[in-house]
Amino acid sequence: MFAANPLAKRALKLALLHLTLLALLGAGDEEARFTNLGHKLMCTCGCNQVLLECNHVGCPLSDRMRDELAANVTRGDSDDLVLQAFIQKYGPTVLIAPTTTGFNRIAWIIPYLALIFGLAGVALIVRGWRKRPLLLPEGAVAPVAGPDLDIFRELARKETEV
Repeated sequence: MFAANPLAKRALKLALLHLTLLALLGAGDEEARFTNLGHKLMCTCGCNQVLLECNHVGCPLSDRMRDELAANVTRGDSDDLVLQAFIQKYGPTVLIAPTTTGFNRIAWIIPYLALIFGLAGVALIVRGWRKRPLLLPEGAVAPVAGPDLDIFRELARKETEV
């Protein structure tokens, strides 16, 4: 049947190719999840490094934490469940970035507010400097302006004519 029909043979090859690709795409899923979750967690040994990148020699916690992460991913726990398990065991400082819920929102908002208030403060200071009158040093003569200036210009022109 397939030898006589080249179109059916091509369709079968295409179907096998698609099945192979789908199988291979799913194979790296656990590794991708492990890497993704490992970069959201911090090693709690005190080195303050990402869990998967902890290069602390003789680190007592990173290997155990990596094994726990691998076990959770292999078991099929969701990402949120894995992160919550680590928070329960090691505390909220195990997360690289604070969550965006509850009181932790302040950790996301404060830097932007500080920037806005800082820029507003700088603008107010510069505005105050520009409005401040110019103070002349003691003994200096105030600059001449208006009709007096024209008189002095005319006098300078007459005196410099050769």
